[in-house]
Amino acid sequence: MATKAIQVHRLFDQSFWFDSISRRLVRSGELEKLRELGIRGVTSNPSIFQKAISSQADYDDQVAELAKANASTEEIYSSLVREDIRGACDILLPIYRESGGLDGHVSVEVLPSLADKTDATVAEARKLWSTIDRPNLLIKIPGTQEGFPAIEECIAHGISVNVTLLFSVDQYLESAEAYVRGLERRLESGGPLRDIASVASFFVSRLDTACDRLLDSQIAKGGERADRLESLKGKAGIANSKVAYEEFKKLLAGDRWRRLAKAGARPQRLLWASTSTKNPVYRDTLYVDSLIGRQTVNTIPPATWEAFLDHGRAAATLETDPEGARKQLARLTDAGINVNEVCHGLLAEGVSAFAAAMDKLLEAIEAKRQI
Repeated sequence: MATKAIQVHRLFDQSFWFDSISRRLVRSGELEKLRELGIRGVTSNPSIFQKAISSQADYDDQVAELAKANASTEEIYSSLVREDIRGACDILLPIYRESGGLDGHVSVEVLPSLADKTDATVAEARKLWSTIDRPNLLIKIPGTQEGFPAIEECIAHGISVNVTLLFSVDQYLESAEAYVRGLERRLESGGPLRDIASVASFFVSRLDTACDRLLDSQIAKGGERADRLESLKGKAGIANSKVAYEEFKKLLAGDRWRRLAKAGARPQRLLWASTSTKNPVYRDTLYVDSLIGRQTVNTIPPATWEAFLDHGRAAATLETDPEGARKQLARLTDAGINVNEVCHGLLAEGVSAFAAAMDKLLEAIEAKRQI
C-alpha cells in the first residue's frame, strides 16, 4: 500500500525531501527505506551536520585517520561532509534517473561565512560541485543580496542550486530572477539547460514564530483589539507561502519562461522549508498539510515526517483561497506588523545561526581530532 507521501507525489505532484543527514542514515540502510516510503531527496545545512558529527561516533575513525595524516580541521570537515553527501547522492540516484533529473537531489551548503561574499561563494560552489562530483547534487546558496549574483553565475556555468533562507515574497522573486538570468546566459552561450536543477527554499514556520511573538506583545496590553489579534496568530507563514506560489505560477505563464522551457529548462520549484511546528498549540503537520500543491517540494524533518505518515492529510491545499492569503497578510500590516521587515530580520538570524553552528561543528571536529 502506498504511503501518504507516495500518494501526495502521484496525485498532487509534490515531492518530499528529508531534512536530515548523517553517516548512520547513509550507511545503515535507513535512507534506502525512506526512499521506498516516498522520500525523493535530502537537504542538509551546517546545523544538521553539527548535530550529527558532534553526537555520533560514526565519524571518529575517519577523523582519527585524517588527523594522523595531519589534515586540518577544515580539511577534515570537508572530507566528512563529502563522504556523506556522495553516499546520499548514490542512494538517491535511481530517483534522479527515473524522474529525469527532477528529484533525487542532495543539497550541501556553502560556508555560512560567505553569505556576504559573491565571488567567494561562486568559488566555493565550484569547488563543492567538482569535488563531490555527482549529477544529483544541489549547492545551497543563501538568498542574500550578495548571494543572488552568485546564484546567477553558478546557473550560467551549469551548477545546480538550492537557494536557501528565503523568507519574503520579494526574496523569492529575486531568486527566480537570478535563476532565469543564469539560464538565459547559458542558453546564449550555447550551453544545455536540461541538466540544471534549482529549488527556492521558502521558510514557513519561522515566520509564524516571529509574527506571533509580535502579536503576543500587543495582545498582552489588552483592549478591544486583543481577540482580533489572537485570530491572526499562526497564519502568516502559510499565507506568505501561498502568495509566493501565485507568483511562481505567474512566472511560468510568461513568454520569458516559455522560451527557456522550450530549450529544455526546468522550473525552479518552491521548496517549503522550516516545516516543523514550533508552537505545540498548532497541529504537528500544519506546515505540510496546508501547502500541498503542484510542482513543489516539502523538505521535512524526521519527527514531522513520522507525524505526517501517521496522521497527516493528503489533499491539494496550496491553491485554495489565494486572495484570502493576501488579505491575511494585509491584516497583519493593519495590526502594525511589517512582514517584509520581519523577514529581513529572519534572514539575518538564519545566516548567524548557521555561522554559529559551523563554529560549533569545527570545535567538535577539533576536539575529536585531538583524541
